[in-house]
Amino acid sequence: MDDALSEAMHWTTRGIEIVGILAIVIGTIIATATFLRRKLRGDSAGTFHTFRASLGRSILLGLEFLVAADIINTVAIEPTLQSVAVLGGIVLIRTFLSFALEVEIEGRWPWQKSRTANGGSGDRRHPDHRD
Repeated sequence: MDDALSEAMHWTTRGIEIVGILAIVIGTIIATATFLRRKLRGDSAGTFHTFRASLGRSILLGLEFLVAADIINTVAIEPTLQSVAVLGGIVLIRTFLSFALEVEIEGRWPWQKSRTANGGSGDRRHPDHRD
């Protein structure tokens, strides 16, 4: 029974990793297709920012799945001190990437209020943004 559970956890982890990879790949394809379609139509207002935001969101989603798979692998399949240390490094890197991508997508620090909440125009582009 122990081998069957280990095998099931292995395939569960692989499935979650595949979902994470697919989220990144499909998100990249959709963001790129949307960007190109808007550019070909001549709609350039905020097109690049929208592309970067969509791409960042797909990467964040994929990273969430990949970290979940790493957690399952570390906790359920291979609970060694070395695998826990590797997981800690992965989570640290993912947290930094997530934070950096969120700043890029939103154009503000997470603790700042959104521009629409401050009575702004609602334009979420970064102040230094150029199309």
